[in-house]
Amino acid sequence: MKSITLPNNSSLLKKSFIFGTATSSFQIEGDIENRLECIWDRFCQREDAIADGSNGDIACDHINRWEEDLAILVDLGVDAYRFSISWPRVIDENGELIQRGVDFYLTLINALNDKGIKPFVTLYHWDLPQHLEEKGGWLFRQTAYEFENYVDKITQALGERVFSYATFNEPFCSAYLGYEIGVHAPGRVGRRNGRTAAHHILLAHGLGMRVLRRNVPNCEAGIVLNFTPCYPATDKQSDVVATQKADEYINLWYLQPVIEGTYPNVIKDLPKKERPPIEDGDLEIISQPIDFLGINFYTRLHYSSPKNKNELYYEHIHQGPLTDIGWEIYPEALYDLLTSLNKRYSLPPIYITENGAAMADKLVDDVIADEDRIAYYHHHINMVDKAVEDGIEVNGYFAWSLLDNFEWAEGYEKRFGLVYVDFETQKRTLKDSAKAYRALLASRQEQR
Repeated sequence: MKSITLPNNSSLLKKSFIFGTATSSFQIEGDIENRLECIWDRFCQREDAIADGSNGDIACDHINRWEEDLAILVDLGVDAYRFSISWPRVIDENGELIQRGVDFYLTLINALNDKGIKPFVTLYHWDLPQHLEEKGGWLFRQTAYEFENYVDKITQALGERVFSYATFNEPFCSAYLGYEIGVHAPGRVGRRNGRTAAHHILLAHGLGMRVLRRNVPNCEAGIVLNFTPCYPATDKQSDVVATQKADEYINLWYLQPVIEGTYPNVIKDLPKKERPPIEDGDLEIISQPIDFLGINFYTRLHYSSPKNKNELYYEHIHQGPLTDIGWEIYPEALYDLLTSLNKRYSLPPIYITENGAAMADKLVDDVIADEDRIAYYHHHINMVDKAVEDGIEVNGYFAWSLLDNFEWAEGYEKRFGLVYVDFETQKRTLKDSAKAYRALLASRQEQR
C-alpha cells in the first residue's frame, strides 16, 4: 500500500480533528550530561537488560537537533506534537527548577506555537529520577508527592503556552513491566510491587491533576493509558472468565479508578498481601475529573484459563500477521476497544495518543519503502473513523513515532519512526510512510 486515505465525508478530515505525531524525552533527547540520572540510565547498565546493549546517552540527539526535528514537523503538516518533559532535566535533587532544562522546553514550546503546532506535553514518560528510586521509587508513597511538586514547579514555568497536559504515559508499563515483571526500569519484580507502584502512580496522577487545575486552568488536562484488547482463545466459559480478569488486570486497573474511583473486581482475586496499600481518600484524589483520555493502541492478545492456581489467566503468544516487534496486526481491535470502553464507562473526549508499528525498515538509495507501515496506518486510522461515525468522541490521532528512537528494552533494533534515523550520523530521512501521512494531512485542505 502506498497511501493513507479516508472516505471523502470522514469527520477526521474536518479542521477540528487533530493529527499529530509523538515522541518521549528519554527516547530521543540524549544530552545526558545536562540532567540528573534517571532509572533508565541505571537500568541500561545492567547486563542483558537492553537487547543490543545500548543506552539513551545520545539517542536522537534531539536536544541539539530540535530545530531540524521541528522543520520535519512543519513539513509533515501536523496540527500537534506530543512530547514529554524529562523530570530529571528540570528538577534538581532539592526539588527546585533547573533553569537550563526549563529553558530548552520553553524554547521548543514557543517555536511550536510560532509554527501553529499545538504542544501536547506529557509530564511523565518513565524517566523517574534515580535519586527518588533509591528512596523506594514508585513503591514509596512519598514519590507521588514529589511528582506533585514537580508538576507544580514545571507548570508554573511553562504555563498556558501548552495546549494539553497529560500527567502520565502508560502507568501499566511503569508499574507492571518495571516493578512487577522487571523487564523495564527499574527492574523490580513481584505482584505486590507492581500493584503498589500502580497505586502510587495513580495517586500521583490525581495529585497532579489538582495542580494542573490550579496552575493552568485553561489548558486541557488528562492522562494517557495503553490498552491491549483481550479476546478469549475459545468460547469456553473458563476462557471467557479468564479473559475478563486479564482485561481488568492489564487495562481497566488503570482506567476505572480514574473514571469511577474504584478498582475493578479482579482486585478481590488477589491475596490481601498482594493488594495495593490504599489509604482513605486515595480514590477520591485519583478520580479527579479529566478533560480527555489518551489511548495508546498497538495490538491485541488472547487469553485462556490459567495453567496453575497462582495465576489469574494464561496469555497466548501473538499470532500473525506480526510487526517487527512481534505484535499481531489486527486493526479491528482498535474499533472494538473504543466501542467497548464507550459502552462501559462515561468517558471524556478521547485522543489516540499513540498508534504505530515497528517494521523491518531498509534504507536503499535514500528511500525507505515501508508499505507495510503505510497499510498499518491506513487501516487503523480508518477504524478510528468508523468509531467516530458510530458516535464515539475521538478528537485526535497521533502517529507513533516521529523518529526512530531508543525503543526501551529493545534498544535501537526496533524502528517505529515515520522518519529513519541513522544513529551513527544522526541523519534523518523521511520514510514513505511519512510522505503518505503528509499527503493525508495535506488532502484535508482540499476537503475543507
